[in-house]
Amino acid sequence: MEVIDERWYDHDASLKERVSAGGVVVRVANGQVLAALVRELHENGEEYGGYVLPKGRLEPGEAIEAAAVREVAEETGLTAVTRLDHLATLERRSYELDLWSVNHYGLYITEQVEGVILDTEHHHGMAWFALDALPEMFWPDERAMVERERGAITDRVIAHQNRGRR
Repeated sequence: MEVIDERWYDHDASLKERVSAGGVVVRVANGQVLAALVRELHENGEEYGGYVLPKGRLEPGEAIEAAAVREVAEETGLTAVTRLDHLATLERRSYELDLWSVNHYGLYITEQVEGVILDTEHHHGMAWFALDALPEMFWPDERAMVERERGAITDRVIAHQNRGRR
């Protein structure tokens, strides 16, 4: 298993840029905010070490929001999601180190607990984790972003629930 280090975050302006979109999908259970994380496979079928956030490249002409919802559905099976906000944009090299990947992450909420993963060639599992008890994650920047935004995520979820009670 490859260990992600500073090489993935060294921006070389000669690299072709790839734009991706995805999200932090959350639900509330027993008073806790849980995030959906996925298990991903490399092109060679080998598993990435740790969980990742659902995301993927934009199709030609596709808007970031549409791509994020599509990628979440393909990788988690969660199709009943509501966008709460833009959460972050993270930049790094692709796994192969040959592209500069600009990853847009939205914050989504759902009441859906499970679904059927559509992209089974690259994704083989989805699980829910408390924001303050994340498992090992493959991309350090994804984990750092969720940890950094934990309070804001919780605040947005509470505000969304309060709007629904009015």
